Amino acid sequence: MGRVFIPNTETFPDTADVVVIGGGIVGVATAFWLSRAGLDTVLVEMRDGLSTLTTPESIESFRAQFTEPAMSELAQESIEVFDSFPEVIGIDGYDIDLHHQGYLFVTEDPSMVDEVEEAVDQHHQLGVTDSEYLTGDEARKRFPFLSDTIVAGTFRQQDGWLSTHEATQGFAKGSDAQFLLSTKATDILLDAQGICGVETSFGTISTRAVVNAAGPFAGQVGQMVGLDLPLEPVRRQKVFLSQQPLVPVDAPLTMDILRDSYWRPETGGAYIAWVAPDEPVDADPSEDLYTDRYFAAIVLEKLINITPFWEEVAMNLKKADVHPSAGYYVYTPDDQPLIGPVPDAPGFYVNCGYWAGVMLSPAAGKRVADLVTGAIEPEDNILRPTRYAEGIVLESGSFLSGH
Repeated sequence: MGRVFIPNTETFPDTADVVVIGGGIVGVATAFWLSRAGLDTVLVEMRDGLSTLTTPESIESFRAQFTEPAMSELAQESIEVFDSFPEVIGIDGYDIDLHHQGYLFVTEDPSMVDEVEEAVDQHHQLGVTDSEYLTGDEARKRFPFLSDTIVAGTFRQQDGWLSTHEATQGFAKGSDAQFLLSTKATDILLDAQGICGVETSFGTISTRAVVNAAGPFAGQVGQMVGLDLPLEPVRRQKVFLSQQPLVPVDAPLTMDILRDSYWRPETGGAYIAWVAPDEPVDADPSEDLYTDRYFAAIVLEKLINITPFWEEVAMNLKKADVHPSAGYYVYTPDDQPLIGPVPDAPGFYVNCGYWAGVMLSPAAGKRVADLVTGAIEPEDNILRPTRYAEGIVLESGSFLSGH
């Protein structure tokens, strides 16, 4: 079982086969697979707990509805892990509060109908054959809370959400890794062969392999080895609305692809969110993110268009029931993550650049472990960080991207 602790001079590990920087779900899943591969694995996390910054501020959901082949592959493999989580981590009965209530994308714009239908065709081509195209009438029949203005949608019942806290802790408990809390990576050391150590706030760990899974801080970690990674951290907000009996508890995650706003039921209420298109890139990410005072009102105004019951919710909403929070999405030039070794710094691997970190973390962590051990060759990994320099252009830009 993995050990999660704040080290001291006696317990601090001086050596490791591989050091993972970052204790969100992406980093912890990576450490899980590395340790399962037989490597002496140490993860360092600057905060006092795992999965306490960006991971829990996500909408905690997963979907297989991707039109990008590389993303679809990771998503499908990750959902298989979530579906068999106790068996994967080796802990009978372990519960990650898995909900297969579906993902529903809808639009009021008649000009988007062909695009929506083509997206479902692409899902099927990529092996997600249970994704459905719905006309407006079909969508309303299935989901009566939708407005009369909906003209088309996509739906997959086996998409859904989970507890990111329990999933992260499960990966840690099921691993053989050491997880060092309140331990900040301050520098990465190199010699003539490449990576040779990681300096931390507690001391130096000698190692020949480092995985950068530092989320919004991955750019700063890259700079430690002289890399300028193409990463753009962007603040993303969500709101938990408590005490909301009008929210149908059996509804899917429902997204308005015209306004980039969405909601889903959650125990005791609902989550609502909006992907604001003009949110600036944060060149200096922070652990203390602010939330906008009127964000909830803005999102509710948008949601009313596709699900009118939100108007009654808004009219009766109490301040005490509004709980905003914020985390980060991290974007790359093609909105797809960077996974794999960086040739300019031998022994340095990246697993970062996620706006979909929760839903892709299990398979992405496994891929990094396979790359470190040589089970996969770098050229067989299309999401390698060298793809831009190689002139490889991956598909992106779907209405499903970035949500």
